[in-house]
Amino acid sequence: MSRGHRLFYPALPVVAEHAPHRAVYVGDAGGRCEILTWDRLAGTARQVTDRAAGTIRAALDPTGSTIWWFDDDLGGVGTWRTCDFDQPDRSVAALPSVPPARHAGIAMATDGTTAIGLSDDGGMTLFLRTGDGRVSERTHVTGYAYLVDLDPAGRLAVIGADAATDAAVTVVTTDGVRVAGIAGCADGRVWALGFAPGSGPARLLLVIEDEGGYLPATWTEEEGLVRHDWCRFDTEVTAGWFPDGRRLLVRQDRHARSLLHEVDLAGRTRAVVDTPTGSILDAAVWPDGDVAYVWTDSVTPPQLRSVRGVQLPEHPGGQPDVGGPDPVATPVEHRREEIRVPGPGGPIPALVALPADRQGPRPAVFLVHGGPFQHARDAYDPLVEILVSTGCAVVRVNYRGSSGYGATWRNDFSAGVGLTQLADLAAVRAHLVAAGVVEDRRTALWGTSWGGYLTLLALGRQPELWRLGIAISPVADYVAAFEAATPAVRALDVLLFGGTPDEVPQRYARSSPITYVDQVRAPVLLAVSTGDVRCPPAPVEHYARLLAERRIPHQVVRRRAGHEDFDAQSHLALMQTVLLFMQRHFDGVRDEGTPVALAMARPAG
Repeated sequence: MSRGHRLFYPALPVVAEHAPHRAVYVGDAGGRCEILTWDRLAGTARQVTDRAAGTIRAALDPTGSTIWWFDDDLGGVGTWRTCDFDQPDRSVAALPSVPPARHAGIAMATDGTTAIGLSDDGGMTLFLRTGDGRVSERTHVTGYAYLVDLDPAGRLAVIGADAATDAAVTVVTTDGVRVAGIAGCADGRVWALGFAPGSGPARLLLVIEDEGGYLPATWTEEEGLVRHDWCRFDTEVTAGWFPDGRRLLVRQDRHARSLLHEVDLAGRTRAVVDTPTGSILDAAVWPDGDVAYVWTDSVTPPQLRSVRGVQLPEHPGGQPDVGGPDPVATPVEHRREEIRVPGPGGPIPALVALPADRQGPRPAVFLVHGGPFQHARDAYDPLVEILVSTGCAVVRVNYRGSSGYGATWRNDFSAGVGLTQLADLAAVRAHLVAAGVVEDRRTALWGTSWGGYLTLLALGRQPELWRLGIAISPVADYVAAFEAATPAVRALDVLLFGGTPDEVPQRYARSSPITYVDQVRAPVLLAVSTGDVRCPPAPVEHYARLLAERRIPHQVVRRRAGHEDFDAQSHLALMQTVLLFMQRHFDGVRDEGTPVALAMARPAG
């Protein structure tokens, strides 16, 4: 990675299969995610898109001549456009007769034939565009589904759905004829990952969850499903093919960090690829055989690395590629610890960051990760740096439901959705208070998306534990959010709760923050986004009105964004707003010597 460029969006560049010197990637263009081309021979980059909301989805045909990018609104509804690699400023509609919809996958065959998945409330429709530009609809799948891949010959497509259902993986011809189905179940999920490169029979790679672990599997029309039981992993994995179609690159999330493995299916061998300790956010083998990955650790922002030492080019125009000034000019030195705390479901992992210049119990902010099937990583998070600089301890708990610790931990919602996770948060808090690490009366919660949901649920279910809540794009009313959500979000909710709100209403009510709004005592900051289709803003606005009726101090921040905001300035503005809210309600507005007040007084760098 060059000195002046950061990977603003942690995903690898897409490299053309038959022209490895050409690539496209998501880069930081003036503090906003946009699509850029990359000529690897010349070492130059060129900006392709320039949209107010930013752009994060792009593809490149196998010859490297045509760029695809998705032109969507804040809610994710849009259309694909194409442009020439050498003339990226001239784009045209790729599917001119197809109405706007949500992205549900794109894949290309060797000859440039492109399969496109587009979804709406009725399900997913698969379209095919041939090399001469003809577009036709091939099949429709009701409910939640997405296109995984197209085989190199352009004859078979694989469609994924809820990995725990009978429709987990479906293989169809590009004429829409069903060829095979591979079923998953609640304790044996199945994910399709992609077809092997090359000219032989189509060979599909999958990952199977089995007996608490994970293993690769392959499928062909001739042999059906073949499990590679000799190659088991104890925690979650994803994988991709080497160009030889024989070996796999497996990325494993394990205990807040990552490992890369090279797996030879024919030779039945497995070896760890040498990478630095930390987290790998994306990894792939490029057509020239180089193993590339996006790496980070707790003190290093995400960066592109590879076995051969690849570097991104300087930003077009030679300007430094930064995301805006940090609210705190000089980071405060701090210590980091990884702990395991006894809990109701077993030892609870947590990452703790402590300011080095303070002794004794400290105020603490629990950063609650989203998901649920995600985890707090050994990865750079500027929010941790900022909060530690205020004098706070920062605690990130990998509660039950988190990935990276095996299927049993990941699938444990035994006390109820959300309630299981609150028990783990409370156990870690109690341990740190008893150990004299954090102050009993000064612990706050801060979460985004599902983490924001847990924040609101905790404020109502455990009002005696938490003095402040910051909920960014949360779920405040699970039933109302379900009714307004996309099919993908509804499928996740049905998996978590074991049914819809009509089928199991008591489960939704028991796990919904709005059920406990009368018990909230702590000040709450709520941030909503106008185009959020995963955590719709209307139920959150209603929750805020209920807080107002009960005279609970609160603030609502409204942003023009989707569920994810890819504008650095918007993030900075939100951060400053939250810090001011903390200054008023967490430290005390009159105490100008408090950590938050001191941090706010520092000049921005």
